[in-house]
Amino acid sequence: MPSIFTKIIKGEIPCHKVAEDDDHIAFLDINPNAKGHTLCVPKKEVDKIWDMEKEEYLKLMDFSYKVAQAIESSVSCERVGMTVIGLEVPHVHVHLIPLNSMQNATFQHKVSLQTEEFEEIAQRIGEHLR
Repeated sequence: MPSIFTKIIKGEIPCHKVAEDDDHIAFLDINPNAKGHTLCVPKKEVDKIWDMEKEEYLKLMDFSYKVAQAIESSVSCERVGMTVIGLEVPHVHVHLIPLNSMQNATFQHKVSLQTEEFEEIAQRIGEHLR
């Protein structure tokens, strides 16, 4: 059965897309730790990051690097943190989280955003990728 991320990639479920290339997509997390919390996902569905081919892994990290720089340029934060956990969705994904405190990195404290805020943040981050 396709993961929720595969359904997003195929356009079956909407998202607030930040960036996309032939092999990856980046979109805002719908349950963010902080404003600008973004997921970078390979389009090829692989459950665990260490099951990826090395070349695919390196391409994902390069894509994530570019997105992280755009986040840091467009969202107020001290730095952008990165984590890969993969327990909730069986599809590799990199969390890029704007950090202002350790609380932002814990996944125990979430922020609520309105649709308009998601749209504005996604647009701002996307503009820094061009």
